[in-house]
Amino acid sequence: MSEHPLPSEEDVLAYFERYSNWGRWGPDDNAGTINLITPEKRRKAAELVRSGRAVSLAHPLNTVGAPGNWNPAQHYMRVGPEASADYIGLLFHGYATTHIDALCHIFYNGKMWNGRPATEVTSAGAKAGAVDAWANGIATRGVLIDIPRFRGEPHVTLDRPVRGWELEAAAEQQGTPLESGDAIVVYSGRTSYYAANPDAIPGVEPQPGLHADVIPVLRERDAALLVWDQMDARPSGYQSFDVPRRPGGPVHVLAIVMLGLPLLDNARLDPLAEACAAENRWEFMLTVNPLNVRGGTGSPVNPIALF
Repeated sequence: MSEHPLPSEEDVLAYFERYSNWGRWGPDDNAGTINLITPEKRRKAAELVRSGRAVSLAHPLNTVGAPGNWNPAQHYMRVGPEASADYIGLLFHGYATTHIDALCHIFYNGKMWNGRPATEVTSAGAKAGAVDAWANGIATRGVLIDIPRFRGEPHVTLDRPVRGWELEAAAEQQGTPLESGDAIVVYSGRTSYYAANPDAIPGVEPQPGLHADVIPVLRERDAALLVWDQMDARPSGYQSFDVPRRPGGPVHVLAIVMLGLPLLDNARLDPLAEACAAENRWEFMLTVNPLNVRGGTGSPVNPIALF
């Protein structure tokens, strides 16, 4: 028997109750686990800035339609004799644009974060769990979990999704044990994977990524934010989550709906992994400043790691 057996479907469904944060910060909370980033946590994160190196975790906005980028960004220019200006429009959810998911983005059985009914999200905006709950920005300790380095392989593969125990084991190996209020940044080697598998398309199954059993670790370590380059491993192997038209998989559903844990999708982590290796440390200050969109389901972002 494996030292780290896979949880059964019954085990994963039990996560809904066992790891729920509903009501933890009051019945009207909209910020979720960002509440774990206290002023003291931000102050300690700032102390991690020593060399001054700055690294962006964002992909450039892609205006060219292609497999995996079905809704390319719109970028139009107006140029006059004295000045120039831009128009930018985009549907940022998906597998191309670096963005943060608000807590109103995902539903399960008609409910969203904190047990609020999904009907509170309408075409006019969300009445709860919207991205403007983080209008003051997110700044905390970031920890890169470099799975290719931990495994000694170039990237995560379809047959071996990232497991919860690996998050803790890699963090310990790096000398960066996970702490409350951290942004856990999981690097799976996305660029390497798609270079080695040219027929694979981001967002089209099968795809490598994180297993559902990362949820207990994220909850027990009180993570404030999950940042990743590859997202849910799909198919997940769990019928309750492998259903048509469901965005994301069990990690998306459980993290956002039950933990109140925002997800920063499609992060560009190759430069960060290189910087961590060069600095010989895998912790840094991470800043994320979502657009202050009233009632929004998320925001494109340009996260910055500061060493």
